[in-house]
Amino acid sequence: MSHPETSRPGLLLAAFPPELGDLAEHPPEGWITGCVGIGVACAAVGTARLIAAHAPSRVLFIGTCGAYDPCLKIGDCISVTEVLATSLEEIREVAYRPAIERTLWKGDLPLPFPPHVVATPPAITRSPEGAQALATMAEVEHLELSGVFEAARAAGIPVGAVLGVANRVGPDAHEEWSSHHVEVSRHLIGQLRERGVLG
Repeated sequence: MSHPETSRPGLLLAAFPPELGDLAEHPPEGWITGCVGIGVACAAVGTARLIAAHAPSRVLFIGTCGAYDPCLKIGDCISVTEVLATSLEEIREVAYRPAIERTLWKGDLPLPFPPHVVATPPAITRSPEGAQALATMAEVEHLELSGVFEAARAAGIPVGAVLGVANRVGPDAHEEWSSHHVEVSRHLIGQLRERGVLG
């Protein structure tokens, strides 16, 4: 993946260290790595802090996600075209957001993975009915991305994300994620290297 010549590094982020794998101790050339924390609020603050500290040319988030779309399988790698902040309560029309609140962010970076829309609900979805409802809005679920994308947008920095599917969204999601997230993260990093995203 080519970028304009710049002396400023890219900022390669994950929620927590296992999703960065060996990149935490051995960042690719031209990149600084960092972790932003779990959940949308921590991710927004953590991303903003790292942007302020390093003034990066771009932000790339990597991590794992849960799939609503039955066509997605464990280990599939996707790029994020849109991030949608939503909730089951909104979909069921028992809650609403102020009209002026931002709820949609678009990815800016061209990434060589299949494009998908990501929902960022306020908490992990456990019920099949909830997963089915959210599947009308997005293909996968991830908790941090709206915070990461908003921090980058506010700083005027291009942002993108690549995620590996570690579980299906539903009652067994946590057990599946626990079994697969380390392996999926390693696979994702391998794919990023193989496809030239990390230099």
